[in-house]
Amino acid sequence: MTFHNDTKQDEQKQDRQMKKDQDICKLQMKDVKKAFDDNQVLNGINLSVATGKSLVIIGGSGTGKSVALKCVLGLLTPDKGSIVIDGQETIRLGTRDRDILMRKFGMLFQSAALFDSMTVWENIAFGLIQGRNMYHKAAKDIALTKIKAVGLKPEVADMYPAEISGGMQKRVGLARAVAASPEIIFFDEPTTGLDPIMADVINNLIVEQVKELGATTLSITHDLASARKIADYVAMIHEGKIIWHGDVSDLDHSENEYVDQFIHGRADGPIT
Repeated sequence: MTFHNDTKQDEQKQDRQMKKDQDICKLQMKDVKKAFDDNQVLNGINLSVATGKSLVIIGGSGTGKSVALKCVLGLLTPDKGSIVIDGQETIRLGTRDRDILMRKFGMLFQSAALFDSMTVWENIAFGLIQGRNMYHKAAKDIALTKIKAVGLKPEVADMYPAEISGGMQKRVGLARAVAASPEIIFFDEPTTGLDPIMADVINNLIVEQVKELGATTLSITHDLASARKIADYVAMIHEGKIIWHGDVSDLDHSENEYVDQFIHGRADGPIT
């Protein structure tokens, strides 16, 4: 299929954006492809994220957002292409180098993904204790600080995930994501399952925590309100390709028919 925006002009615009960020690029994906049997999910992804900036990938279900994120995290190995972080090629890293790289990462999962058998503070401190070999007391002190930072009361620390609401679980997930002061934070549908008010609370907390850390972020979401709140740049993926990439302020006048249909939620348009 040939997309309306797959023109020389659009490709040049994306190239200019990538060159603009190149000197301060934290993360870069070049021609990343991934297929599962005959299903070509990623068909040449090209993206860059500058240090300290936030890129949000939007797109419908099944367009490749989650697969792209899993490739960056190393959970999936691309069939072709390059993923460079801090100037280092990360595809097919050895176990030791992968472990070192993972220390740069923080992750807020779609469903928070808390451990049911652990208390809130133990969930937040998990990476510090298991990944950094930090003493329990020091890790707990950091966890308590992060609990306060995401707007929860101290008594929540000794509760279990089943004893708190979905919105509170999402706050705990965010606290865990930032506990080790990561350089890069990944957000997987950070507001899924939340009511509009709680979603906005989470978005505000994300902006606040990311700004405090000076972290680089890569997010995937269906939620346009979330994208507008947390993004510096937005990229839209469709059928495994980036079909638009620009400043979040340009989202409403992208002059791209796919983006326009998606952000207005219209049934009629090129996306079927």
